Amino acid sequence: MMITSLLRWLALALALLPLAAVLADEEVCAVDDREREVCLEAPAKRIAALSPGATELVYAAGAGEQVVAVVSYSDYPPEAQKVQSVGSHTRIDLEALVTLRPDLVIGWTTGNPAEQLETIEALGLPVFYIEPRDFAGVASVIERLAQLAASQKEGFRAAEDFRQGIAELAATFKNAEPVKVFYQVWDEPLMTINDEHFIGKVLTLCGGVNVFGDLSRLVPRIDDESVLAADPEAILAGGMGEENRDWLTHWEQYPNLQAVQSDNLFFVPPSLIQRPTPRLLEGSRLFCEKLEVAREQR
Repeated sequence: MMITSLLRWLALALALLPLAAVLADEEVCAVDDREREVCLEAPAKRIAALSPGATELVYAAGAGEQVVAVVSYSDYPPEAQKVQSVGSHTRIDLEALVTLRPDLVIGWTTGNPAEQLETIEALGLPVFYIEPRDFAGVASVIERLAQLAASQKEGFRAAEDFRQGIAELAATFKNAEPVKVFYQVWDEPLMTINDEHFIGKVLTLCGGVNVFGDLSRLVPRIDDESVLAADPEAILAGGMGEENRDWLTHWEQYPNLQAVQSDNLFFVPPSLIQRPTPRLLEGSRLFCEKLEVAREQR
């Protein structure tokens, strides 16, 4: 019943489109992160970004003016906050989405509910799945989104700037003395990342040695005892907000912990490091600066 209703909404929405918008202009294609080729009859003019990270990447690709729908917490760049929200990344308001008549929907492969993305596709809306998992993936997604939106000049420049910035960091810290690091991604339950996670790759880039890097899960659950046993030289964490250091305060109850003894408890704003977008470069620079402080305090 819900799908039938949505199909009616889609039919109505398409009927309202100007004839010029539905006539084929110049087909554009790109391969998404599920290795599916997605083709549009013409460059995207009305884009729906279904995660905060997807929103940042579309804007980075130079297609911000084409964004007509976002989801909650799409707070960067600031102008994205003025775009209509169609729910959250875990619960999309399909009726609201269809009403906005997007000609391209950007889905997050593991972040959006698969059944909702499948429904969106069943309604005839093209879905481009993304989920960059390393530095190269971030740059590549920006370029592919730029292709679909015909904004290659700006998008390709942003991708190259990101690549160059990461390469400069890699060269700077190539021979840096290793620092044993614990990165806290969440507090209850206590969670970290392994070396395969893109944040783990940031740590490696900066000369850090992830004390939980060998664990099998991308985002493993651990406990205080595991951290105490690993005894990292530095602890990096974000928090519930861009300026909340409470997670780091927690570790001060363990004065024998090497990171506490050395005063190597470092706060990193989560939005700079927990979204695989161009701002990951800024977060990486901050990570590297913190680990350099740890080296200087030996």
